[in-house]
This record gives sequence, structure tokens and C-alpha cells, in this order.
Amino acid sequence: MNDLFDTPAYKLARNLDPSTSHDAADQLDVNRMERLVYSVIVTFGKDGCISDDVLRALDMHRYSTVTARYKQLKEKGLVFTDHRKRKGESGRQQLVMWAKEFYEEETNDRGV
Repeated sequence: MNDLFDTPAYKLARNLDPSTSHDAADQLDVNRMERLVYSVIVTFGKDGCISDDVLRALDMHRYSTVTARYKQLKEKGLVFTDHRKRKGESGRQQLVMWAKEFYEEETNDRGV
């Protein structure tokens, strides 16, 4: 499972970004942050969580450091979202996220 968390630094900065962005990408321990964000999402089990939940649990980290991990975790098939949303602290709807082992596709009342 450790291989799933190996994100190369070059994926963290675009070609046209300033050199400071590339320097920051090289210094950031992305794999550790991915594991940390994933471990928080796992704790919500079958109920899933929204970004506000994850940010609250990781309040010692910057917003952008945490939220940037969602895309990578989804691309790796470790975190799933669908159309389901919940209201966040701002009053806006946020997608519910599940760790892969807890994600269940929503079925209608006929079981389909």
C-alpha cells in the first residue's frame, strides 16, 4: 500500500509556475500528508466526511496543504465521491468523501 502514496514532486507544480513553487514542491513531504489526510477520512467510516470535517481534524495544517491531497487520493482510487453532498460551515454544499473500503454506491428504494 505504500506505493499508492508515492506522488512525485513534479506533479505538484505546473511548468509555468514560479521557481518558488517548484522549490516548495520539492521540500513538501506529500506522501506523509496524503497518508495523514487519508487516515482522517478513514476514521469517518461508512458515513463519510466533508472537507470541513477533515480540516477540523487537521487544524494544525494549512487549508491548501490538506485540500490539495483530495485530488491525488481520488486519482489513486483511495478516496471516492459521488453526487452526495452535505452542508458545510459556510452554508455551501460539499461533496461527501469515503475511504475506498467504506464507499458504497447509493441505491434507490428498489435496490438498484
